[in-house]
Amino acid sequence: ELDLVESGGGSVQAGGSLRLACVISGYAYMTNENYCLGWFRQAPGKEHEGVTTIDSKDSTSYIDSVKGRFTISQDKQENKLFLQMNSLKPEDTAVYYCAAKMPAIHCTFDWEAMDFWGNGTLVNISS
Repeated sequence: ELDLVESGGGSVQAGGSLRLACVISGYAYMTNENYCLGWFRQAPGKEHEGVTTIDSKDSTSYIDSVKGRFTISQDKQENKLFLQMNSLKPEDTAVYYCAAKMPAIHCTFDWEAMDFWGNGTLVNISS
């Protein structure tokens, strides 16, 4: 079992930046050599959308709409996942969730395919 807790959400104007963090705890995380961590978001009235992923080898993937603006990273010593979001746009407004899949041969943007999810943090971007 894993516990994921997000923080760092808030309200900023378009063009601003936010840094989200996710603290990960649990025996499964510390013992799996292969895993996938990701950030997902859900805008009002829409389905969950995969935004970016990072695996145990630090390989990353991004959806096109955030490439060049968002950066995912992890601190393996502190068991933390981060999402640096720059040049934010109103369409980035959503609840952002961190999620984990372990073990994982490869990463996925499929919300339902992940094994563990946080409770989310709200990001609101005003124009």
